[in-house]
Amino acid sequence: MKELQQTGLERRDFIKTAIGTGFAAAVMPVEAQTLVSTDTAGLVAGTIHIQVDGQTVPVYRAQPEGKAKPPVILLVSEIFGVHEHIADVARRFAKAGYLALAPDLFVRQGDPAREPSVAELMKNIISRTPDAQVMADLDAVVEWARTYGADTSRLGITGFCYGGRITWLYSAHNPKVKAGVAWYGRLAGEPTANWPKLPVDVAASLKAPVLGLYGGKDQGIPLETVEQMRAALARAGNSTSQIHVYPDAPHGFYADYRASYRPDVAQDAWQRALAWFKAAGVA
Repeated sequence: MKELQQTGLERRDFIKTAIGTGFAAAVMPVEAQTLVSTDTAGLVAGTIHIQVDGQTVPVYRAQPEGKAKPPVILLVSEIFGVHEHIADVARRFAKAGYLALAPDLFVRQGDPAREPSVAELMKNIISRTPDAQVMADLDAVVEWARTYGADTSRLGITGFCYGGRITWLYSAHNPKVKAGVAWYGRLAGEPTANWPKLPVDVAASLKAPVLGLYGGKDQGIPLETVEQMRAALARAGNSTSQIHVYPDAPHGFYADYRASYRPDVAQDAWQRALAWFKAAGVA
């Protein structure tokens, strides 16, 4: 039985989200400075802690102040963890009326900020984080939200890169999810013991409509894998999920702390995400 607990909102307890600091300097690009900053006016924002089978999982929370039973957005980070950009995205969702929850899914494996390179980060932390563990952690976050008083009948999930892949998987895992928005998450490839399935493998199991947002010039996610996913959805008779490709956009086009950021594309994608959640009844 998972024990759920709120242990406070001390932002200092989750150092990776501190304003102006907290980026994984060893692995982040030199442009690691946010170009978009969302304040906390009218919000309750900070870190809570949830106990999952004896493990304390920090979760960055942002929500509208005084709003009863807000809908819930699970926000899944990139491989770099819950740094200031992810916290800012949570506040953007909170400004839109949601309780946004961004858990540190790598807490058992290590701190992404301490890894000297992306290759070491992938080897030492990301590849060692089992999908089953991630699904259980997200389930615990949803249960915390329910006991906290949020409206988990209006549950959405979104994520970037690694989090985009998890968005597809969790939308097949939890029947409570009403909609997902996956930002340039890996779709196909070779399974591993910790990652036994990829999005193409769960197309027939999706329990909610998922919007995929992808870049046509993403060198890490070939367009042929996008077409594989579209074909898998078609074979499954899933006409509610969609994938939108921005032809000239690279990977990470929404990440306003990286050189890959494309403001016009990012704004359009953000509006599509909000509209998707609203149409699905999450808002």
